[in-house]
Amino acid sequence: MARWLFGMCRDEPITGRKRTGDAAGHRLAIACWAVALAAVQACGEADDSGPPSAHPGAGTTTSSPPTRAPYRDVTDEAGLDFVNFNGMTGEKYFVEMMGGGGALLDYDGDGDLDLYLVQGHELPKPPDSPHRDRLYRNDLEVAANGGTRGPRFTDVTERSDIDARGYGVAVATGDYDNDGRVDLYVANWGENQLWRNNGDGTFADVTAETGTGDPGWSAGAAFVDYDRDGWLDLFVVNYVEYSLETDRPCYGPSGRRDYCAPDPYPPARDRLYRNRGDGTFEDVSLRTGIAAVPGQGLGVATGDFDGDGWPDIYVANDRQENALWMNREGRRFENRAALAGTAVNAGGMAEASMGAVAADFDGDGDDDLFVTHLRNETNTLYTNSGDGLFDDRTRGSGLGLASRPFTGFGVAPIDYDNDGWLDLFIANGEVQGLPDQVERGDSLPLRQRNQLYRNLGNGRFRELARAGDPALERAEVSRGVAYGDIDNDGDDDLLIYNSGGPARLLLNEVGGDRPWVGLRLVGASGRDMIGARLEIRRSDGPTLWRRVSTSGSYASAHDPRVRAGLAGGSTIGDVRVIWPAGRVEVRLGLDPGRYHVLVQGRGERVARAGTGLDDTARGPAGR
Repeated sequence: MARWLFGMCRDEPITGRKRTGDAAGHRLAIACWAVALAAVQACGEADDSGPPSAHPGAGTTTSSPPTRAPYRDVTDEAGLDFVNFNGMTGEKYFVEMMGGGGALLDYDGDGDLDLYLVQGHELPKPPDSPHRDRLYRNDLEVAANGGTRGPRFTDVTERSDIDARGYGVAVATGDYDNDGRVDLYVANWGENQLWRNNGDGTFADVTAETGTGDPGWSAGAAFVDYDRDGWLDLFVVNYVEYSLETDRPCYGPSGRRDYCAPDPYPPARDRLYRNRGDGTFEDVSLRTGIAAVPGQGLGVATGDFDGDGWPDIYVANDRQENALWMNREGRRFENRAALAGTAVNAGGMAEASMGAVAADFDGDGDDDLFVTHLRNETNTLYTNSGDGLFDDRTRGSGLGLASRPFTGFGVAPIDYDNDGWLDLFIANGEVQGLPDQVERGDSLPLRQRNQLYRNLGNGRFRELARAGDPALERAEVSRGVAYGDIDNDGDDDLLIYNSGGPARLLLNEVGGDRPWVGLRLVGASGRDMIGARLEIRRSDGPTLWRRVSTSGSYASAHDPRVRAGLAGGSTIGDVRVIWPAGRVEVRLGLDPGRYHVLVQGRGERVARAGTGLDDTARGPAGR
């Protein structure tokens, strides 16, 4: 039935971002999609009636979902007053539509998450533009009874000495100098900036001295220790070669001026900066093979996709084949996306990829991939077989048909209800004018609602009902989404970045009802050990696998702490940590319901799982 309805809704051919038809036709198409989705949900069918994916968790069922709304919008009460200024003038400049993102980070080391949000500016930019990126300090308030926690944000941009006035697109977080303080890398349309955390509430612009000021249009970045020498390197995703002088006019089906697709502009080359460990970086893009092929990159996710102990890099390209850069022992990278099954979808089509995340969605211990796409395509779920080969499991997962009416950008792999299975939050917003909104005279006619999918634990997901939930009903032009525990109560909260509108802060209202454990993994210097993996063994429940990461989604950076929901079994047997350089340690006696800090070198050292070998041969120790 779903397949038949889906076919009926295809009332016109779609090629890339070109659309035909008028507003009435658009409304009819939307109505058709609504009927198809309702029928699918009523019949309990997955997308196209396809089979669910097979994995170790297949056939299992998760606990019952919470009955109340999962998120509460606390933007105003928390004091977050950020509004994105995208510079729109009616000229429909390509850059103004793409939006940006934000970061959750503990810049002052007080144990709660602060916020950083990139900002745009006028187009063209005047010399006296007042617009700049913003840094907000979180002064978390805990009620006298020890229960309710409330974030309170103060704009500390001025006192932080951060003067970032470029056209901000993305942000990455990581401690590049191993001093125990998280630093900021800001990706711009224009020269990027690296801000070193001084440890006294201020930052210093070290872009020139570090050699990291990529001058193009960077859409994302990720800190990753690709050579496992104990110093975080930097991967920068670049989009297209574009300037206001080369901007080309594009038009919608009604003849009105509209936003362009990326096709008129040459694709750009991504960059890899190697950290020398002396406060400087070297561009190794050519030497490692990263710059071999240009691409229209927007999203980046990192993970050890083939289980060889070396971090790999996945790049989501817009309207081109995606790239899967497999790490060859820190010396070079090979793009294996086509052979691995992640370059295109199951139909052999390259899609308009926006955001990407790597996480273990099927509970089998390796990182899968999820990628967001353009309206009339589908978001795509690639499941990992464990050796770096992937299957497109979108069909039958419940994630395909429900995503076709939307254009997805940011994505958060979160366990919103702490049942032990990673769910998905998708930030949506169109890229070309929606006819009904254009007719109404909307100044930014790209508004769509966001989506939250619950992982059912059997290869399928189900979109949560949004009726009566303002956090899911509101239609805005959402782009980046950052996730983390903003109020330190053990569940995943969300920071949503909206183009041409206010940022939104959503607090999780249901995850704390179930048992959980939180873990922060650090090296001897206090640096968060990005890339470390966790095996959480339970005597009364399945083993959970998690990874320390601050990258992924779209243009955003996340809480480096790991949380694991323990529903169905709250007794933790032991926790095995696989540190980035290969060292394996075991920790015992970790209590649920709180955060634990695990320092490399202080656990019981064991042989690397599955090898029978001591892990000292796998690389230098982390710092």
